[in-house]
Amino acid sequence: MSAPPRSSTADMFALPPSSHYVTVLGREIHYMQWGDPRAPVLLAAHGLARTGRDMDELAAWFCDRYRVICPDTIGRGLSQWSADPESEYCLDFYARHASALLDALGIDQLGWIGTSMGGGIVAAANGLRGRMTHLVLNDNAPQLASEAIARIRTYAGNPVAFDTVSELEQYFRTVYKPYGWLSDASWRRLAETSARRLPDGRVTPHYDPRIVRQFHRERDDYLLWNEYDSLTIPVLCLRGAESDLVLPETTAAMQLRGPRAQVVEIAGCGHAPALNTPEQLAVIETFLGA
Repeated sequence: MSAPPRSSTADMFALPPSSHYVTVLGREIHYMQWGDPRAPVLLAAHGLARTGRDMDELAAWFCDRYRVICPDTIGRGLSQWSADPESEYCLDFYARHASALLDALGIDQLGWIGTSMGGGIVAAANGLRGRMTHLVLNDNAPQLASEAIARIRTYAGNPVAFDTVSELEQYFRTVYKPYGWLSDASWRRLAETSARRLPDGRVTPHYDPRIVRQFHRERDDYLLWNEYDSLTIPVLCLRGAESDLVLPETTAAMQLRGPRAQVVEIAGCGHAPALNTPEQLAVIETFLGA
């Protein structure tokens, strides 16, 4: 994938981000779009219990040269919740949904940046293979540590609720501390864009708690070595240096097999780097340019 240099396109890509909805496979999906619709495409996919707004800083960094699409996966954010969670909250359906979204938007070539689950979607998606030029896995790998999955399943399957958004923000600052550095404004935006009101007036994270059924019904959903080995495009793996989900022995194996991923460890982060600092974004920029 190639795009014009940043300095020559600043005026051309001055469009503000915009919010969109599209129905694919019978489910309405919300996505944010950044940049000029005529530009090369990047899709930024969020993690398990998050929303596309987590990618705001990344989208702002790249939108002067790329059309950046940041969807809310079904069951998260402003996208519709599934009426059939047993069969739709799994990588296979997420992948088919992503392919259908690209069809609806007329996108036939793109780079994909996926945090955690957002990277797993691509590995499982045969329908995306011919469209992708580059793949960035942000603290995702074809094998994940079972203890960390159990930890994530516990908190995601039992979402907290608070009387105020400020309390929810403080909770996010604690549970997402492994993201690394975020400004106060970023923490506030994260809380405001991933909160919903319950019938009793309290606020809770903005996702369907039934998404964790994936880990009970599809126990090997994230065991993806065969899919990884079949990739033929450049792959960059960003590993949080303190991650308990993606282990060093796994990234070492990724460098030796399949597409032989380039691996970069992000200091000061666990699961998963927020992709919000110039240092992190510059690594991705260099990879896409190569």
